[in-house]
Amino acid sequence: MGPIARIIAIVAGLAGGTVFSQAPEFAQQYRQRIGGAIDELSVIVEDFNRQAADHHLDRQQALNTYAQSSDDFLRDRGVSMQSTITRYETLLSQQLKLGTAAPVAKPFVLMREPDDVVFANTWRDFVPGVPVSFAGLVWGAIGFVGGWVGAALLGLGARRAVRTRRAPRGAVRSVADFSRNRRRR
Repeated sequence: MGPIARIIAIVAGLAGGTVFSQAPEFAQQYRQRIGGAIDELSVIVEDFNRQAADHHLDRQQALNTYAQSSDDFLRDRGVSMQSTITRYETLLSQQLKLGTAAPVAKPFVLMREPDDVVFANTWRDFVPGVPVSFAGLVWGAIGFVGGWVGAALLGLGARRAVRTRRAPRGAVRSVADFSRNRRRR
């Protein structure tokens, strides 16, 4: 690897390290947003459960009442409430998984099943953090190695492309040698 290729590989490695080192911070900010979403959804779900109990129904019976209604509005409201409850339970599950995962693994937990709304809002408001944690350093190292390898592979590909355009060195030398030998005679 030539000096320019090494510099490019180092720059790519540093860029990759910088980007990847932010994965734990993004996961942390996502987790905080999940907490806020759960807080708000819990108010809605608990209110629904309380109203159902006031009418001597459990949650599923109340949802079935909505579903069996002849009124389109009430049926749609039941579908909406079921969707809200499902999202609430999904976020609770993801919060538990994020809370119990090792710091280095949290970005993988996040990528498995992110909530689209929470993810988009986290991305919109994301504030990069300095990788002072062990997890940030590990992700930074992964990104650095990934950037380095990517640049090295691109360099090999570029080098092969240049070699195929040039005549083989051995052929050029033999022509030059042929010319010199001819002059000596």
